[in-house]
Amino acid sequence: MAINIVTIIGARPQIIKAAAISRAISRVFSGQINEIIVHTGQHYDDNMSAVFFEELSIPRPQYNLNVGSASHGLQTARMIEGIEDILLKEKPDFLVLYGDTNSTLAGAIAASKIHVPVVHIEAGLRSFNKSMPEEINRVMCDHCSSLLFSPTLTGYQNLIREGFNPANKAPFSADNPKIVHCGDVMYDNSLHFSVLAEKRSNILNTHGLEENEFILSTIHRDNNTDQPDRLNAIFSALMRISSMSRKKIVLPLHPRTAKLLESNLSQALYEKLKQHKEFILIPPVSFLDMIRLEQQASMVITDSGGVQKEAYFFRKPCIILRPETEWKEIVETGAAIIGDASETLIINAYEQLMQKRTLSYPPIFGDGKAAEFICSEMLANATAKTR
Repeated sequence: MAINIVTIIGARPQIIKAAAISRAISRVFSGQINEIIVHTGQHYDDNMSAVFFEELSIPRPQYNLNVGSASHGLQTARMIEGIEDILLKEKPDFLVLYGDTNSTLAGAIAASKIHVPVVHIEAGLRSFNKSMPEEINRVMCDHCSSLLFSPTLTGYQNLIREGFNPANKAPFSADNPKIVHCGDVMYDNSLHFSVLAEKRSNILNTHGLEENEFILSTIHRDNNTDQPDRLNAIFSALMRISSMSRKKIVLPLHPRTAKLLESNLSQALYEKLKQHKEFILIPPVSFLDMIRLEQQASMVITDSGGVQKEAYFFRKPCIILRPETEWKEIVETGAAIIGDASETLIINAYEQLMQKRTLSYPPIFGDGKAAEFICSEMLANATAKTR
């Protein structure tokens, strides 16, 4: 007898992560797991959402809540209401949630109130910075979940420190949760889609880019884009790095960043940026194009947690534009350095990475089969509940 799961997606990274589980279901568990996909509409720009369903062959959502942009409270409230209605109608065996967005939080609250077991993929990640909305979302979701799948050993250990018992026995529930260190579904995806990106992506030709002759950067977090001092420091550092390296800086602009550049950069820096021939400012790119850029860049400079990891997957040095990271393993290997939004720290990080002749990239994100493992665990726990 097949089990039914409802998967919640809303932001671009969740759509991509969900591709790994959907692919595992299609290839290995097609007769055992039925998946119903719910898109909250948290990201509604086609370049940030719809294009990924087509490009990555992800099943189209059966539901779209179309919540759009709003304040954290209003957006989350709308999602809770919509998700609850769907859960009451579909009566799934599990609600599957990814990461740490408002969609994640809304799903956890809606499901826990009506006793639908929650599966949290990317459990245990901690920045230990509760000024980040994502930190609140991920902590709340973990403590509502029945099955918690951590991509890293550090995440698993974080859960144990918070009181989760690794010795719990089935059947599992929110009061008796199971925690697992299983590897990262995004590593599954990177292995799967990297070959496809080489064949399909034309992003390098479009912008005249050559292997190892450009640096890839992404900036989207509100504490960077919304604070002029931080945004100015980051772009000043990027300009200096471009001059030092004599390489182009490719910057796919998140919509938030694009809107705030003119208002939050100093006038002099903004004018210099517009005239800087080595800066390639482009709209958000597809996942395959992003993989291709990551594969061919000489370095990655980012405030994105996902892009930090992908840089590591493709063995690229990375500067992290945040004061901390949930992926502390990549910093411990020396493959990434935290530069925050300090021009001095970012430049120092660049110089340190350039001075290293070899960087180490040990296999800390699993074997590329995390999605299959997660599906197997859901099936096993569903069976245990019926005994």
